[in-house]
Amino acid sequence: MAENTSTEYEPAALESIPVSQTPLERFEEYLLSRGLRKTEQRRYLVEQVFSRHEHFDADQLLDQLPRKGAPNYVSRPTVYRTLKEFVDAGLLRRFELNGRSVYEHDYGYPEHDHFYCVKCNTLTEFQSEQLVLLRDSIARQYRFRVRSHRLIIQGICDECSRRNNQRRQQDRV
Repeated sequence: MAENTSTEYEPAALESIPVSQTPLERFEEYLLSRGLRKTEQRRYLVEQVFSRHEHFDADQLLDQLPRKGAPNYVSRPTVYRTLKEFVDAGLLRRFELNGRSVYEHDYGYPEHDHFYCVKCNTLTEFQSEQLVLLRDSIARQYRFRVRSHRLIIQGICDECSRRNNQRRQQDRV
């Protein structure tokens, strides 16, 4: 049997999970329950955030939005306020990474963890059944009921490690 000596590993993308409402419907329900208005700006932000799956901060989102004077312009304060509402509505999760607030999809997305490369700042999602079993076993030991968890493992990704090794080899020549 031939051994696979390739060190290439491309993690499988996490698939969305079935949900009963679209993100916009869920957000509109949240707004209604809080007595808040459904505005065109809020609707537009839901569309922009959920049109692609990526981790982002408020500045990255603002860079993708139309500039002042253009159609669909959304002000900086409205973006920050609406991101907080998305978190409160259960659409997004917010976490701190290197002193900045980073957002990711929560609604319609499975529980998962992250590897974070401290060299290139890449955030890679992964799921591990073994990790969940270990978490649950430890929680039982401490009589703790888990609602959710977030794990971010920091280190250096394979690509940065290889780049660093290439530089070291060049230094030896």
